[in-house]
Amino acid sequence: MKLSVLDQSPISKGDTATTTFRNTVDLAKHVEKLGYTRYWVAEHHNTKGLAGTSPEVLISHLAAKTNYIKVGSGGVLLPQYSPLKVAENFKVLETLYPNRIDLGIGRSPGGNHATRSALTDGVQKSLNDFPRQVEDLTGFLYGNLPSSHQFHKVKATPMTITNPNIWVLGLSERGAKTAAKNSTSFTFGHFINPANGEKAIQTYVKHFQPSSYQKKPYVNVCIFVVCAETKYEAEQLALSQDLWLLNIEMGKDTRVPSIEEVKAKTFTQRELEKVQNNRKRCLIGTPYEIKRKLEELSKTYQTDEFMIITNIYDFQAKLKSYSLLAEAMGL
Repeated sequence: MKLSVLDQSPISKGDTATTTFRNTVDLAKHVEKLGYTRYWVAEHHNTKGLAGTSPEVLISHLAAKTNYIKVGSGGVLLPQYSPLKVAENFKVLETLYPNRIDLGIGRSPGGNHATRSALTDGVQKSLNDFPRQVEDLTGFLYGNLPSSHQFHKVKATPMTITNPNIWVLGLSERGAKTAAKNSTSFTFGHFINPANGEKAIQTYVKHFQPSSYQKKPYVNVCIFVVCAETKYEAEQLALSQDLWLLNIEMGKDTRVPSIEEVKAKTFTQRELEKVQNNRKRCLIGTPYEIKRKLEELSKTYQTDEFMIITNIYDFQAKLKSYSLLAEAMGL
């Protein structure tokens, strides 16, 4: 089984963005040595708890600080941008780091209405244009826009011998069909909502259209994981992630709280129910327990690659979580 990482560059309370980005680099180096396959960084805006607003810039820095692990976006929020500009950004990255770049793209608006409007410079852009934008993006990357396309004569530069691998990030059959139609790989966000995963992946595989740049469907699944030597320790570490997820859902502080803060909080019954529901998005336990559950999910989702996201307060405990998991999975 292959393991990869999604890093949202979460800021723990008391830390700064500078410290967080330093941790992101350290984690990338750490998992590369452990044998993880790829390392993706996310894009979030107008939030003080997630430092990564520009995955392209961060990808370049991470690729320079590592040696061979694939580095990419999870993902660029395509509806806010020009497909040409995204293609050019990643062609630059591919030129600098050949065969190491992944271009993950998502349909998310990037924030509330005001945030999205600021990202598009006030231009009204429909999220429903995402499938068309994916077509344009692949057309610019591979230089195969149809002759009838209004931008057929516009070439994305620099010209590259290789191109980044494209991944569509999705939660439903809609995203799966977009990936399948455009011959891209597909990432299912179990860590956001696992409800439609099996059906979405089946839809993707069924409808996948081979192309000159990708012959077969390829899937990975992103999931929250907290791994520790004992079940009790894992549960304690996961408390910070529990409250962090709850706060995000309720529009509160998006920084990762300490375990002490969680223990001092009085939860309402409704909040406790939300925490339990969010646990469906996570695997929490010992290395053996996580290994067994990933193997079960591998059969369900028909994939041998999982992207691991661990948003807990203690960075050293996060490093150890990835280490324990790598050892258990035999990386």
